[in-house]
Amino acid sequence: MPGVIGSRYPERTERAIVLIRILVGWVFVSEGIQKYLYPAALGVGRFVKIGIPYPHFFSPFVGAVEIVCGALVIVGFRTRWVSLPLLGVISVAIATTKIPMLWKTGWWSMLHEARTDFSMLLGLLFLLIAGGGAFSFDPGRR
Repeated sequence: MPGVIGSRYPERTERAIVLIRILVGWVFVSEGIQKYLYPAALGVGRFVKIGIPYPHFFSPFVGAVEIVCGALVIVGFRTRWVSLPLLGVISVAIATTKIPMLWKTGWWSMLHEARTDFSMLLGLLFLLIAGGGAFSFDPGRR
């Protein structure tokens, strides 16, 4: 793909996508690793607290998905495809933590706590639409 549609400088746009890949991938890799480092607070314990079924299975599974898919986003390997499982992860995170917070503490409190979640959601949607851009290993790259 020669550039994002409508871009005045398609080469710059293609190269700038790497910044979004690094940002999104880095957050997911970090969060995935922390599920293993701090299981009581961010892994199994958190999954139990928010009511995720089979937390002893899903916590390490989600952590592995975040690490593997986040790393693949960073290097730009099949960016659109690996964005899909991460979209699932972040959607469940929003549904199980931020939506209940909206009802409990209100709109502004929820928005404050959800800023990273919504940023990751939008970043993943961007990558799903735009692809990995320059410096990626996506099919069709030159």
